[in-house]
Amino acid sequence: MEILTKLQILSDAAKYDVSCSSSGSTRKNSKGGLGNAAVSGICHSWSEDGRCISLFKILFSNECIYNCAYCSSKITNDVRRATFTPEEVVSLTMNFYKRNYIEGLFLSSAVYKSPDYTMELLIKTVQMLRENKFNGYIHLKGIPGADNTLINRAGLYVDRMSVNIELPSEASLQALAPQKKKESIIKPMSLIKNGIIQNKEEKMNYRKTPSFLPAGQTTQLIVGASPEPDLNILKLSEGLYKRFTMKRVYYSAYIPVFESSTLPSIQTKPPLLREHRLYQADWLLRFYGFNADELLNSNNPNFDLELDPKCFWALENIHIFPLEVNKADYTELIRVPGIGIRSAMKIVTARRMSKLDYEDLKKLGVVLKRAKYFITCKGKYYGGISINPISIKQVLLDRPESYSTQLSIFDMFPDSLVRKEASSNITGEF
Repeated sequence: MEILTKLQILSDAAKYDVSCSSSGSTRKNSKGGLGNAAVSGICHSWSEDGRCISLFKILFSNECIYNCAYCSSKITNDVRRATFTPEEVVSLTMNFYKRNYIEGLFLSSAVYKSPDYTMELLIKTVQMLRENKFNGYIHLKGIPGADNTLINRAGLYVDRMSVNIELPSEASLQALAPQKKKESIIKPMSLIKNGIIQNKEEKMNYRKTPSFLPAGQTTQLIVGASPEPDLNILKLSEGLYKRFTMKRVYYSAYIPVFESSTLPSIQTKPPLLREHRLYQADWLLRFYGFNADELLNSNNPNFDLELDPKCFWALENIHIFPLEVNKADYTELIRVPGIGIRSAMKIVTARRMSKLDYEDLKKLGVVLKRAKYFITCKGKYYGGISINPISIKQVLLDRPESYSTQLSIFDMFPDSLVRKEASSNITGEF
């Protein structure tokens, strides 16, 4: 099989991995123009300093021995199959890098022949890249079930590794991916965490100690393929951040492409808004000091999709509002809808000079169209309505009398796109 054909197959197969997102553009060069926008392979991620970097995103192989119900690469699915050789991946990566198309590599794989065999091929690839002086960023997928020594070896060549937890509970894993075991996923996560800690300690004593996964580890889970509510998903994420010092948990809205009694109907729309709310809540866990049990509980196990999670929490806890901005401490301020981390810091700094009034908050970047219902300035409330959840929710939604919902690409073009193409478009992938 020609390498270009392999590239088409394996870059397309990588689109369901959401650890970084693809541009999805396809555009041929015009006369006198400069370059094409290609469907395959180039996606974007963000470095720790906020810089957007382009990554060459591919699967090493989509020839999988497993039969996970939700996966397009499962053994029983009738799709074109391909497997790169390490030399082919190295050649493609080096050539793209030299042409300044990419700044790094995102390499994942189906389980080809066995977890150890697949992991050895991935290690050989990244080792060859480093031996060829490739100094770009590498994000590698760890293969659950691979031997510990292989996971450790891989960590010496790449910047970041991720082991996908796949589904929010062990019961769902058994139902939809019975060949994968919770232990085989958790074990490499723990190994990676311990390796990173040990490496930091060794670096303090020995300056020439080689780096081990300097960009840490991430994971990914599917939302909507199984019945777990948002509360269970958030508690799982919270545990992963605490237990494995995870850099990121990625959420992937389930896109139905298979008819199966164990999966939602193929007519089910991908829960993209729910995915978005989970990302917002995840941000609150990591940077705003919330915990999962504060945001949701057994009476409210799912977010209100109409509200962002911080507004949802504030309306559920309206008894603690309004807060006086000239007295509330930093941790209280960042919990007010419309006040972010930067504006809270500015408020704390500015009020050392003098008390702030309502106009001052505008200058500091506070989003007053939300915040004004939850604060007072110099003792005065500017919300203009009574402080109760129903009234505030109505004005926050700012819903006109003739309320309409966001258009869906499936509704707009029910016959012009086949399901797979529509799914690709709606996710912004290839």
